[in-house]
Amino acid sequence: MVADKNVKVLEGSRAELTITVDSASIEKAYSERLAKYAKEVQIDGFRKGKVPASVLERKFGDSIREESTFKVMEDGLEEALKDVPENQRPIAFSTPELQNEDKLLPFQKGQDVTFSVIYDIYPEFELPAYTGLEAEVPSVEVTEKDIDDKIEELRDRNAIVRTKDGAAASGDIVTVSYAELNEDGSKKADTERNDFTFTLGSGYNFYRIDKDVEGMSKGETKTVEKSYTEEDHVPGYAGKTIKLTITLSEVKTRELPAVDNEFAEDVKDDYKTVDDLRAGIKADYEKEIEERLGHIKEDAIVKKIAESTDFALPRSMVEAQLEQRYRQFVSQSGMKPEFVEKMLKMQDMTKEDLLENWRKDTEEMIRAQIILDKIMKKEDFPVDEEELNKRCDETLKNIPEADRESYRGMIKDEMQFAKVVPFLLEKNTFKEGKKLSYQEFIYGAAEAENENSKEEA
Repeated sequence: MVADKNVKVLEGSRAELTITVDSASIEKAYSERLAKYAKEVQIDGFRKGKVPASVLERKFGDSIREESTFKVMEDGLEEALKDVPENQRPIAFSTPELQNEDKLLPFQKGQDVTFSVIYDIYPEFELPAYTGLEAEVPSVEVTEKDIDDKIEELRDRNAIVRTKDGAAASGDIVTVSYAELNEDGSKKADTERNDFTFTLGSGYNFYRIDKDVEGMSKGETKTVEKSYTEEDHVPGYAGKTIKLTITLSEVKTRELPAVDNEFAEDVKDDYKTVDDLRAGIKADYEKEIEERLGHIKEDAIVKKIAESTDFALPRSMVEAQLEQRYRQFVSQSGMKPEFVEKMLKMQDMTKEDLLENWRKDTEEMIRAQIILDKIMKKEDFPVDEEELNKRCDETLKNIPEADRESYRGMIKDEMQFAKVVPFLLEKNTFKEGKKLSYQEFIYGAAEAENENSKEEA
């Protein structure tokens, strides 16, 4: 079938495979398809299955030849790819694209057909040095203030809310009703809000009335005049002055528990004293720091390796990962895809805009994955056969025997890949950089995550 084939590696992690399928295979496929249609087709003047081949050829010869030739080409491509070196085969995300189809048509009887397909391949590149490197990571210490802040958070979480007599103060929980006023003193109906509850000082209210409510007592009503600037972040009100009527209907205060041994035991049964509580908070923080620093070290060393090499990412791989990320985004939103698109439209965004926002870090993630995969293959980390057999027995119970070997190879790859990062952490060094407290370390990470969330939203 395949008379000749040739692979040419192109720029951009792509390859062009040129194949020649012989005329004998094409004519055989044409004759078989012609005979098949002769048995099945219904043509006026002939009984079903009795249509002469000459009549079929006269009426449908070109389309039958086109159909049968494309099938031979498809089979020829499948056959040729089996003999192509693994690093020159299409990656899973890429479908070979036929080139210059219009120049192949019409197919001629008795002629070989030479055609080309282009597809994405796994990037070919030389690994730079990946051991003996040095990267900088933060130096993080749990301070007494970190522990004090956590205890205050725990006190706040365990606070008792009680009704308060007297004037409202910052930190109190208040319930108010408010509305903008017209020039004649009447309420603007579309601005009324009744029984709105918030914590004074939080700023969690549209008109920013925290300071105006402070000092008010239950049942009191007051009218205030407010002027807004851009810094107030009240949409549509910058440069405006308005009058508001505010009625305070309820004031509650939060009573924080004392920091004593009883409080410590309430937080966790294992804690018997305040010292136990403080030691437990410190241990939890140190464990979290260690885990996060592990990820930071991994990112830092992979980035260091990536800086010394360059290769084009397969376009289909990037697009597939972006599409998967979008599906996860929709799933996590809890909304139907059409509602997500409406939400994006309200923010003057499209799905394509969102994917473009994600493109850079998606490409960095794929680049890191490819580098780690190449290191895995080069090091060929040993795998414990007993553990491999155990995992295969657990995982492949319902897999047909004929398919188990390929799955076994995938499980072995997973086990080897899991050894790459520990290997890199062991074979490279990390110097201490900027000194940070736990709060500074976590706040910085949280701030970065918040920025990513803003981009995704």
